[in-house]
Amino acid sequence: MGPIDQLSYRPNRAARMLRTGRIKVIGLIVPSVANPFWGSLARELESIALDEGYHVLLCNSERDPARELKYGEELLADGVSGVVLCSSLPSLDHVAPLLSRGLKMVAFDRTAQAGDPPSLASISVDNAMGAELATRHLIELGHRRLAFVSGSVNSVNRRERLRGFRAALESAGLDPADAVVWPGADTAEFSDKDAAELGRKAARELLSGPRPPTAFVAVNDMCAIGICRGAKDAGHSAGQDVSVVGFDDILLADLFEPPLTTVRQPLPEMAAETFQQLRARIDSAPVAGRSLLVRPRLVVRESTAPAPEPIPAGASVPAPTEAGQSLGG
Repeated sequence: MGPIDQLSYRPNRAARMLRTGRIKVIGLIVPSVANPFWGSLARELESIALDEGYHVLLCNSERDPARELKYGEELLADGVSGVVLCSSLPSLDHVAPLLSRGLKMVAFDRTAQAGDPPSLASISVDNAMGAELATRHLIELGHRRLAFVSGSVNSVNRRERLRGFRAALESAGLDPADAVVWPGADTAEFSDKDAAELGRKAARELLSGPRPPTAFVAVNDMCAIGICRGAKDAGHSAGQDVSVVGFDDILLADLFEPPLTTVRQPLPEMAAETFQQLRARIDSAPVAGRSLLVRPRLVVRESTAPAPEPIPAGASVPAPTEAGQSLGG
């Protein structure tokens, strides 16, 4: 054992930064790890980064542009030269000053948009295709009265999922105007961490209405889980008389009861490509922008079933359960 080992010496990252101008740390800005999808991305990206000698700093932005800018400024001031940004906002004008100061960036879960910085890499699953797969699956099961449930559709990925939902209806000869796009998110405050409660509220309202849907396409798995619980509140059973499809394929999707039919994002492959694109920008001279669209896959489980037979006129339906029950009880 040498003198350095005996003294338990550890390299000083701050001193190293003064010599090299940067440290081997990248930033990851996500909407909220309250949605397990973002926690899974963080785990995948961190594993890849550690293998390459990098560390990851995680920030939750709640899709707030001011908060994203503040985190970016702090990371840049601390010597972090690369950030993965996951807000999916239509415009990145709020972070343009950071890019002009040398911060390298990859946009995750966001397709390239007109006006994006020329050096930006954008990596996303094909959200429109994923929602189209989900909707087509329900149509093939005989469902004709479908609902799309989301929070605000102001983000790029949610707009694309809504577009795919409508495209599948049109392709099947169904009138998109006859489908339901739940409007509750326009009047209620729901963030990413509230996706399950949003889905629950939507299901209770829609299933108690005059023309209830028989199937739901949810913007993500947590929303789908909430829809399943809201259906139970309203006296329905997900996977039997109501069908539900999620999006993402989080770990809970297979563990939930009923196991959730969903659209899988290939996170390990997407995280690996995201890291490689960011590292190329950190290590090299300016790199041209790149837009990568990854194919999703429909995973069919038990939350979807053939459309139920129409209820005969005058038949009774189960009364809704108490609306105040928690998701866990």
